[in-house]
Amino acid sequence: MITPKESTNSAALVAPSPGLPEAAPRLPGTRVATRKTEHGASSASSDRGSATDALLRDLIKFFSSLRLTVVCLAFGIVLVFAGTLAQVDLGLYKAQNQFFRSFFIYWSPTGGSLRIPVFPGGYLLGGVLLLNLVTAHLTRFKWTRKKAGLWLIHFGLILLLLGQLLTDLLARESGMQLFEGETKNYSEAFRGTELALVDKSDPKNDLVYSIPESMYVHKTEVRDPRLPFSLRIKKFWPNAAVFKPGDEAPPMAVASGATAGNFKDLLVLAAPASKDSEERNSPAALVEVLDGSRSLGTYLLSSQLRRGDELSAGGKPYEIALRFTRHYYPFSLTLLKATHEKYRGTEIPKNFASRVRLQRENEVRETDIHMNSPLRYGGLTFYQYQMAADEMVQRAGEAPSSTLQVVRNPSWLTPYLSCILVALGLFIQFGLHLFGFVNKRSV
Repeated sequence: MITPKESTNSAALVAPSPGLPEAAPRLPGTRVATRKTEHGASSASSDRGSATDALLRDLIKFFSSLRLTVVCLAFGIVLVFAGTLAQVDLGLYKAQNQFFRSFFIYWSPTGGSLRIPVFPGGYLLGGVLLLNLVTAHLTRFKWTRKKAGLWLIHFGLILLLLGQLLTDLLARESGMQLFEGETKNYSEAFRGTELALVDKSDPKNDLVYSIPESMYVHKTEVRDPRLPFSLRIKKFWPNAAVFKPGDEAPPMAVASGATAGNFKDLLVLAAPASKDSEERNSPAALVEVLDGSRSLGTYLLSSQLRRGDELSAGGKPYEIALRFTRHYYPFSLTLLKATHEKYRGTEIPKNFASRVRLQRENEVRETDIHMNSPLRYGGLTFYQYQMAADEMVQRAGEAPSSTLQVVRNPSWLTPYLSCILVALGLFIQFGLHLFGFVNKRSV
């Protein structure tokens, strides 16, 4: 309980100064306390704003630093050197994915699944270099007529880095092998595979269920409500050859373990995965088909086989196949003639050419695809890649064939544009300095 004496002393402590208007005697403490609270809140807000501004300045200073540029370039040199050496053991394709098409390079202990990042990958170094270039350009270079060339040079370099990133993310290469008279509306990946289930109950159209490689390489069972049945992966060979039982089968080939299908009697010979970029692995798998809890049989599937196996479930016919990933297009190509010419008396190719017919709804036209004259259509480029139409093929009684490389690269123009910008920037910058030097000499 506050006594009158204490109350009087408290009022005296906050008494107004002489010359100032007297405040209401019962609320002086409240007014002073309110002013102090508002002042403290504004101070705290100001401190937070200052801390944010300081952090932003430090980040800009860090990313625009020339030291960061030197460090990234040094790391890039080490990365290129290590990635080049790794191609000996890993092969070109796998080394590119692990060293250059990644944010980090990981190390795993022997026999363990733990992945420890030990070095920055190509995506991380390229991204930091791009951010460093943009930040340094915006903070250090001011727009003037004398620096127009530098602006163009830097913009060209930025476009070059962005174009390379978009190429890695969006570009796709595949192949289309055609025999004379054959028509296709799809191309196949050179390395990636898929597990395909084809519903053939409709005589006009096939319903294809495509299961990507990531879902069955490291998993033992594939279940999805969209699939007509489940699949159990009993065995997977990253690279294997299949043989018919008999004299042609090598002694190391073994039975696959399949219990159903047209290929259940084939023998399998496992082989180490090829590291040569010019060679193609042939994966194989032993797959059990499950209709609920009932097994429909175990099938041998291989990308080496040109067709899948047949089965029936729920009164519908299906085809199951392990094949290279297909990319379908709204048009088709028909190989009319494959030409394979060599220089007389040598095995040196003189001319590879494919006469093809392109058909899309109401559009039908014929064209030639040569070694240095590709076909560009629908955002795709068809290059002449391989040819099997020489005398040896004809003597063996096989049909001539041609393989086209199909490239989809939405950013294919960016390297040309960046080179033009850099060249134009150098021309302008050196031209301005040259005119300035000539003018000084004349004066």
